Amino acid sequence: MTAIDLDHLVQPDRVHRSVYTDQALFDLEMEHMFEKTWVYCGHESQVKAMGDYHTLHIGRQPMVMVRDRDQSIRVLYNRCPHRGVQLCGTHSGNTGSGFVCPYHAWSFHLNGQVRAIPLAKGYDGTRLKLDDPQASMVPAARVDSYRGFVFASLSAEGPSLLEFLGEAKVAFDDMCDRSPVGEVEVVPVCHRVVQHSNWKFFMENQLDALHPSVTHQSTGVSARRIEERVKKSQGSAPLYFHYLSTFASSFDQWDSVQTVNFPYGHGILKAYMGLRPTDPDTVEYEGLLKKAYGEEKAEEYLSRSIHHVLIYPYLSVQSPLQQLRCLRPIGPDKTLSEIWHFRLKGAPEAIYRRALWYFNLVNSPATMINADDLENWTRGQWGLQSKGGEWVSFHRNMGGDTETNGVSYSNNGTSEVVMRNQFKAWQAYIRPAVQAAVSIA
Repeated sequence: MTAIDLDHLVQPDRVHRSVYTDQALFDLEMEHMFEKTWVYCGHESQVKAMGDYHTLHIGRQPMVMVRDRDQSIRVLYNRCPHRGVQLCGTHSGNTGSGFVCPYHAWSFHLNGQVRAIPLAKGYDGTRLKLDDPQASMVPAARVDSYRGFVFASLSAEGPSLLEFLGEAKVAFDDMCDRSPVGEVEVVPVCHRVVQHSNWKFFMENQLDALHPSVTHQSTGVSARRIEERVKKSQGSAPLYFHYLSTFASSFDQWDSVQTVNFPYGHGILKAYMGLRPTDPDTVEYEGLLKKAYGEEKAEEYLSRSIHHVLIYPYLSVQSPLQQLRCLRPIGPDKTLSEIWHFRLKGAPEAIYRRALWYFNLVNSPATMINADDLENWTRGQWGLQSKGGEWVSFHRNMGGDTETNGVSYSNNGTSEVVMRNQFKAWQAYIRPAVQAAVSIA
């Protein structure tokens, strides 16, 4: 591999286009970012009963999350140690008391340990022994969870899950604290979208406060016109009109929304949507929270200023609306996003329906909002593959942000400090691999 000069590729105010297009760099990302850091696997409510499983990819590795007999959650490589066949071929299901390979019927306990091999005497005198770990499914090096959200790391070394999440763990606190019983459960419908662009476009876009009133103008303006017409004729309009009309906010309004940018590339886009109406359903819901937590604590939970929380490099959480989007990169120019919705346990049905509107109006594959973004990211990928320029600019408000104890606060909501912070983390992940390659050479 040609020597990589990271300090040339990633500069304080710009990055080279190849970080979005180069296959060798993508391979390094998969091995040294996605296959080493803590990656989101799913929610514990996806595997409620013994034998329930959910398949996923961590980097390029096929994995399966399963509920074991002792009620613990395991994350294993989805591979039979015999001839390599994937044991689970669907997104989810129940495998009973163990895994059975569909090719030669090797079977395994739910913790991955080999249970039985047909005609085992055929291995007498060979190097394969039943007590050899190579005869069992391989577990992820580390598995942990926070507030019911399950993560795994394929590396035995590195920060703990809580150290990795840092202040960004508020994404899960905010979501769960909005439930009167402090818990959520997954809605078993996942929107899956393949974007024909590099995964970084998605991550940068989520906290990019400049693009909405441009990219989503047609949707936002149209929704606002109808919203105003409904208000005029009926006195008020359903909240779902506001979900769309707020995208048409002015540049000045977007510039007043702050981003907070943490170590490891994580970040928060503070609230801008105003999701505390005074309709009877909301009043009933807030009453339940006050009864559960007390007036002061309920107000603390309801007044958190959050719209998006990013867990870099793959997760976007919209906690006030119980939405989560997880990236599974496929190639330099191809990314799968999984879009999940959660129900607040103990909350009224109307509150669930309110969030469901957002899930379908804004985050589903069929929405105009999602389509606008996908179009931009695809055209961005095409542009960066061209010879029309070598650099991607992140100059906006350079030097105009406030940094305290490693956390950057934008003094302008449209500052590109979001991208600068993400690439700072990107460099930290990739640099050891590049240095190792140089020392070997």
